[in-house]
Amino acid sequence: MGHFKILIKKVVVKNLREILILAYLVVLIAACAEAQKPAPNNSNLYFPPTESSIWEKQSIADLGWDGVKFAEFLAWLPTQDTRAFIILKDGKIVVEEYWGNKLTGAGEMDENSYWYWASAGKTLTATLVGIAENKKLLKTNDRTQKYLGEGWTSLTNNQERDIRIIHQLTMTTGLDDGVANSDATKPSSLVFLAEPGKRWAYHNAPYTLLEQVVQNASGQSYQNFFNENLGGKIGMKGFWQRTGENNVFYSDARSFARFGLLLLAKGNWDGDQIWSGDFFNELSKSSQTLNRSYGYLTWLNGQSSYMIPQTQTIFPGMLVPNAPVDMYQAMGKNGQFLMVVPSEGLVIIRMGGSGDNALVPFLLIRDIWDRLGPIIN
Repeated sequence: MGHFKILIKKVVVKNLREILILAYLVVLIAACAEAQKPAPNNSNLYFPPTESSIWEKQSIADLGWDGVKFAEFLAWLPTQDTRAFIILKDGKIVVEEYWGNKLTGAGEMDENSYWYWASAGKTLTATLVGIAENKKLLKTNDRTQKYLGEGWTSLTNNQERDIRIIHQLTMTTGLDDGVANSDATKPSSLVFLAEPGKRWAYHNAPYTLLEQVVQNASGQSYQNFFNENLGGKIGMKGFWQRTGENNVFYSDARSFARFGLLLLAKGNWDGDQIWSGDFFNELSKSSQTLNRSYGYLTWLNGQSSYMIPQTQTIFPGMLVPNAPVDMYQAMGKNGQFLMVVPSEGLVIIRMGGSGDNALVPFLLIRDIWDRLGPIIN
């Protein structure tokens, strides 16, 4: 590729023709660089059996991480009310730790203990929508009306017809998130504020209604659709349950990690292609230009700016400055985190509580990477 660089240095831009030549050379160099990138290789990944507690491990020493600093990091985690923490490297368990009591309060946390995903379940929902599209049960550009019927909001019919599934996936429905209860899905709580696609807002109600979209498109309950098309295929345990106005997923930490490994493997579980296609190529990319750090119900690192729930402020810089730029993550209240780092082959799970009442606790995930980043780099 070096000879292309020499050519560019010799170009003296004097006229339009030479500008076009220069532009062509730049594109050619970019194409060459892209072609040189290694393709994802699932042969390097380990997949645990779907119906077994067996899960291969590898040591921190094998990875060259600082054992003393890592021990300090693990000692810090329970001070933040962390209940479960897992790191996978290329699918194998590097660390798996549990602290404190179970969600029910009956006994101590362990690998079989269930915990809630909170809004980290949004990425799981996005995945189920993508699978439904793979199965040709719906299209993300379909009007939401097609599956929920007319009058699912309090908008005029013309306004309501403009809202599509893609707007629910990207948090750009234009519905007002400043209503008295932004979790409520009844039509009276779904009111017009902006044209779809013109405003980003972290709004639970339109997201929650994707459950009904998938159910009506598939003719199955949401739980059965999940079991048949995802959970049962990769050994995930868990269930969806109405919690207040929200539909929340509950599982053990290992199931959380299995889902992360499937994301890392781009939908291919040990040779079984669970999903494929454009939808999943875009899930972990900027889905719109309003909040560049948001994909399909999934948070992205490495972008030039970000927005957070309950504000329209655009903040400059990366969401998690000390984390890898290619990391993307499912994040939920009280620090339910699923972090995927393709460049490092890492999947990191954190479940527990948090003193931060934010809908998405950005400060906690930053604290984690302030401590973890120097250890693994």
